Amino acid sequence: MSRVSQAQAIENRRRAVAAASQLFRERGVNGISVADLMKSIGLTTGGFYKQFPSKEALIAEAAQAAFEDLDLLLAKFDTTHGDHDTARGALVDFYLSAEHRDQPGTGCPTAGFAGDMAREPTPGEVRETYAAGVEEFAAWMSTDASQGLPMVATLVGAILLARATAGTELSEKILESTHKALTAPHGPRPGILGTGAVRLGPDAT
Repeated sequence: MSRVSQAQAIENRRRAVAAASQLFRERGVNGISVADLMKSIGLTTGGFYKQFPSKEALIAEAAQAAFEDLDLLLAKFDTTHGDHDTARGALVDFYLSAEHRDQPGTGCPTAGFAGDMAREPTPGEVRETYAAGVEEFAAWMSTDASQGLPMVATLVGAILLARATAGTELSEKILESTHKALTAPHGPRPGILGTGAVRLGPDAT
């Protein structure tokens, strides 16, 4: 294989993983076929099997890539907002926003892959990858894992319910009431809310 074709193969794999990462969060892993995925990036199904042994292998890689992007974004939150409490507050602001609710494909992978991970028939690479990502997100949310995990569970549960009821008044109430509960003085993480919404994506500021 020539150097040019090797470079192209690497780029094709990168594009496939990036597309899968977004489409799986948007439509679910069973909502997008290998053929549709490859068509979305202008490649053939045959090209997929030159890159990946199975769809399951791609799911694990796509989930890993999504969590790596989230890690980079959270680090950028810390840099942008100056201190960790303010960065966490900015994350809560965005997480419980209509923008995040309405754009699952570019949103948090903890929520985006949750339904599919729950339907995994047996533990394996895919679920282990997801679990590791959830733990890292929880660690960022709090230096105390006993606080970080409930916070992540609350955020994810709220955004999933808000998406499931999108288009109804209840969806807005879920976002608003959860935001209020998490940022009230008696809430699970008092005083973390920062000002100004931030975008959950590569161009977050």
